[in-house]
Formats: sequence, C-alpha cells, structure tokens
Amino acid sequence: MSEVTLTELAARVAKGDLVPYLGPGVLADVTDVEKGDPIPADSDSLIIAMNNGRPMAPKLMYEFPRAAMNIELKRGRNAINRFLTDTYSKRQWTRSALHDWLKEVKPAYTIDINRDLQLQESYSDTPHLLIRGIARIGGTEFRFHIHQYDGEKYTQVEWDEADTSLPILFKPMGSPVPEPLYIASDADYVDYITELMGGFGIPKFVKEKRVGMQYLLIGMRLNRDTERMVFSDITYAAAEPRGWVLIEEPTAKEERYCAKIGLEIVRASTTDLLAAAGMMAEA
Repeated sequence: MSEVTLTELAARVAKGDLVPYLGPGVLADVTDVEKGDPIPADSDSLIIAMNNGRPMAPKLMYEFPRAAMNIELKRGRNAINRFLTDTYSKRQWTRSALHDWLKEVKPAYTIDINRDLQLQESYSDTPHLLIRGIARIGGTEFRFHIHQYDGEKYTQVEWDEADTSLPILFKPMGSPVPEPLYIASDADYVDYITELMGGFGIPKFVKEKRVGMQYLLIGMRLNRDTERMVFSDITYAAAEPRGWVLIEEPTAKEERYCAKIGLEIVRASTTDLLAAAGMMAEA
C-alpha cells in the first residue's frame, strides 16, 4: 500500500467520513508511568495480568473472555470488574501516540473495543456522548448505557434525550468511568452479542448514523471469532467496501475473513499511519 493511500486514509479519519475502529494494538506504546510495564491490552497480556503475572492453562489462554469466565466462576463477577477497574483507572499510564493524534483531529464517531480511558481522556475538553455496552442486567431491553459529557462531568441520559450532534465515543466493551461497566467473560459476550444481533445493543440514532459508513481498523487482528462477531454486528449496514484494516503480516485466516466481509487489508502499522498523518499535517 502506497504512502499516498495511507495519507488519504488519515485525511478521511480527520475529516470524519472514515470511522476509526480501535483494537488493542493502538496501546502498544503505552507503559506504566512509575514501573515502565506495558499496559495489558491484548488477550494474552490481560489474562496474565489478571492471573497475577502468570499464564493460565493453555485452553484458558486461548482468549480473554474464556479466562475471565473461569475466574468469574471461581471468584465471582466482581473479581473481573475489580481487576479491570484497578488496571485502567488506578494506575497512571503514558499516552499512546495514536490517541494523541485522535485528540488533535477529534473524529465525530470513534469505536474502541479496549477498556482503558485514553479515548475518553482525548475528549476531556470536548462535550461528547459516551456509549458503553452492558450485559446480564435486568430491567431494560437495551444493552447499552449512554452518558453525555458537558466538558466537566458525565450525566446518564436515555437514547432519545441524547444530543446527537456531539461526537460519539462508542466503547462496547466498557470502561471504568463514569462508573465501571464491562463486557468481559464468555457469559457477558453471549448476552451482548445476542442483543447486538437483535438490534438492542446500539442506540437508534447510531443505527441510523452508521448506514453507508466505512471503517478503518487500527491495532486490530481478526483471528478471534468473538472480536469478529462484535465488529460485524456493530458495523452492520456499512458501505462496500466496509473499510480497511492495518495488518502488516495478515494470516490466511484473516485474509479469508476480510475478503468475505468486505475489508481491504493495508500492509502497514499504526506507526505508518501516524507518519502519514504527520506528512498530511506538514503539507
């Protein structure tokens, strides 16, 4: 893929007509300010951090939701929530270069499957809507909570009360702020994905907004069925092609999936994209 094309993709993200879809790889340059440890973001690092620095059994190391389900069965769902909240809100992390760029360009709609706070911090000076997934909760037919940020604080609102002119931060797997909400274990994902497929996992105004959209997947690998199902359902009614994904060395499985779903693979990294964005800014 040519540098010009990367520049065009970066320009479209900045313009707002290409939706960034963020995976764990966007946090690859993030470290603990005090200790220098990398932030747990991808499946393996999350499992090891959750298990006090030790790998779990091979069948549990396959995917974080499976390992989280094992911990939940042994120690309860709150153990997973405490781990994620302690990891992402009680430790101080360096900023990722990708999030610094997003802070500058502030896309009107961003999807982030990570559970950290960097995207929200990028919009800390900007009113916005925060949509986060919920699971296994009674009393509502929906599987999301919406909070509206006024530049200082979040206030929970119903979908028909939200100011839809504001930038939208969609974090389907949750975050610790304004209060901890997470999709983590297998049981969470089963409930959430089922409701996504049924149309209850996304507010009506987002379902209307996403028709004909295209996406740029950054820091995403597409080998795991769970993440692929979430992506497919969230980006339903997209344009053709559905978008582009940055993968330097795609596997055969990823190539087949992308061809099937309508994603074009760009053999480049997040760093390459940011370099192209920097060239665009200097032009």
